[in-house]
Amino acid sequence: MTKSSPSSPGGQGKPRRRLAFPKLTERFLPQWLRLRRWLAWSGLAALAAFIALAGLYFYLRSQTLPVSTVSQTSQMLDIDGHVIDTFHAGENRRSVDLEDISHYVVEATLAIEDRRFYDHSGFDLKGMARAVVVNVQSMSARQGASTLTQQLARNLYLSHERTWQRKLKEAMFTAQLEMKYDKDEILGMYLNQIYYGHGSYGIEAAAMMYFDKHASELTLAESAMLAGIPKGPKYYSPYLNMKNAKDRQYLILEAMKEGGSITEEQAAAAYAEVLSFQPIGTDEQEGFAPYFRDYIRYLAVEKYGIDEKLLNEGGITIYTTLDQEAQAAAEESIKQVMPASSEEQAALIAIDPRNGYIKAMVGGRDYKTNQYNRVFASTRQPGSSFKPFLYLTALRSGFMSPVTRFKSEPTVFSYDEGRKTYEPHNYGDKYAEDFIDMRTAISGSDNIYAVNTIMTVGADKVIETARKLGVKSPMDPVPSLALGTFPVSPFEMASAYGAFANKGARVEPVAILRIEDRKGNLLYEAKPRVDQVITPAEAYVMTSLLESVFDEGGTAHRVAAAIKRPVAGKTGTTATDAWLVGYTPELAAAVWVGYDKDRKLSVAEARRAAPIFAGFIEGALSAVPPKYFPVPEGVVNVFIDPESGKLAAATCPSRRLEAFLAGTEPTEVCGTDKAAGTTEESGSGDSSGNGEGSGSGKVHRSWWEDLKRWWTD
Repeated sequence: MTKSSPSSPGGQGKPRRRLAFPKLTERFLPQWLRLRRWLAWSGLAALAAFIALAGLYFYLRSQTLPVSTVSQTSQMLDIDGHVIDTFHAGENRRSVDLEDISHYVVEATLAIEDRRFYDHSGFDLKGMARAVVVNVQSMSARQGASTLTQQLARNLYLSHERTWQRKLKEAMFTAQLEMKYDKDEILGMYLNQIYYGHGSYGIEAAAMMYFDKHASELTLAESAMLAGIPKGPKYYSPYLNMKNAKDRQYLILEAMKEGGSITEEQAAAAYAEVLSFQPIGTDEQEGFAPYFRDYIRYLAVEKYGIDEKLLNEGGITIYTTLDQEAQAAAEESIKQVMPASSEEQAALIAIDPRNGYIKAMVGGRDYKTNQYNRVFASTRQPGSSFKPFLYLTALRSGFMSPVTRFKSEPTVFSYDEGRKTYEPHNYGDKYAEDFIDMRTAISGSDNIYAVNTIMTVGADKVIETARKLGVKSPMDPVPSLALGTFPVSPFEMASAYGAFANKGARVEPVAILRIEDRKGNLLYEAKPRVDQVITPAEAYVMTSLLESVFDEGGTAHRVAAAIKRPVAGKTGTTATDAWLVGYTPELAAAVWVGYDKDRKLSVAEARRAAPIFAGFIEGALSAVPPKYFPVPEGVVNVFIDPESGKLAAATCPSRRLEAFLAGTEPTEVCGTDKAAGTTEESGSGDSSGNGEGSGSGKVHRSWWEDLKRWWTD
């Protein structure tokens, strides 16, 4: 019988190999087996990933890129829906080959936007890591990591919304761009696509707009300046903020120097070079209502948050309040009154007081040579056109009424508890040398009466009234405030006077009614604020007083015959500024004339504001029937004696119809017939209040005479 081998139980099978290190093998065998399984799965996963990437590569390779986003013309419409301006990118995008672009532009763009452009395949992993570190250290998004290819993909095919879906699409399109085009082609497309501000897309259009030269002719300094703008077209535009633009130019020159494309001497010389920019808008912004169109662009982008790229090529529609007939009347009136040879400037702003709509805006005489909009200039003194805020304060105070009297004579006023004095003068040093009432003071613009008034009611109260009416400019509570010595913009003046015309309700000025995208979706809609800042009665009495300015003896009487409708307003004249701010029930307007550099006005130059106002009002309202200012509740119209301010009886030598706030009308009677002091409550037919305002004893003109004056030439 054969014995069984100890290494082969039962005498069957191969002999078992003796392990060299049996204890170590038994200890690490489980780990080794797990490692083998992990390596096997990893290999399978790597193979699957390789297959997936290869499949994605061939898929992207086989797919065509989508058609790039086509820019669409945006429109600006007037109040009647007529197009007054268009915004577009296509006509201002001039594509050129890469070899026709200055090498300085290429080097500057790569230095600041993507210095590793020729070394990566669309995604700069080192740049991303560096950006993450910088942003984490600064706890803010100070540095971006988008390559030129990524930016191009986003600008060509995608919106700028921040979603993961958009980012995924951007990555796919970036990879496809890198597959289908070489680096020079991508760079050329980028330089022809990127936005350089002010409606210019592409380096060729930007070079022509900023420097009036081709992209191939740009110098190092010009190239570094332009290369900095795409980062923030509004922030780095040399037209809008030269300091920001120069700071950005310096950063780019330093980056170019560090990259070795220029020397330190070249960088210093380029930064020191004084660049000659083209006047902005000479090609595109001329034409109808250019100052208004600029204002609309400012509101849409800066105030209402419309992206400038969307404005210029997104196909949006902006519905504005501009009335083309009123605008044409404004431009024509200024043209007719101002001599062509004169350097004197003019500004006009007209607002519908009932709804706040800005109907016309002229910011200067020649937009092509000067784009500064003087409608918003807060450096011009309003002079006596500020006085209605003073007299409104007086009427509301209860201390004064239209028949309150002060003596018009040279006067020295003391204030600040007697520590200071103020000595105003009337124009031409002409004084009544007698007591005059408020209507006479307003009509003839008496400065002594005005300062007496502010000393009576308090300068701080006058400022409070002006603030209620929308005047935001800085003012100090001093006696000279009564004479309009603190600058106020024409825009503020027109808006404030609008409250007088609108029964005491001030409506916030509106220029844009709504903005819609190309699909009709609402992006913005105006909801103007309405505040009842004064009572209807106070507004009417003030209006009645301001009508006297256009009567005989008033400071605007020279243009009264040209205005065939009820009108109220106030002139204002300083050494360097002349104004007429006035209104009808349908329209409030402020006209300013003067020189930009505070040159003194001659008498003839100062008198141009009134005829501009008159010509505009009649032209703008030519199709609107004349209307009276309606008499509200709380107003009492009585005949008074201009000499004494008492109720006028039949035996008084003169009578004048005067409007009062109910309860402030005089009670004493001049003469013996008390019945002659006829009182007409609100709603009376004869309520124009167009007194002579001179205290001369002349009988008040009848309503029939007024009507004939308004309707006849």
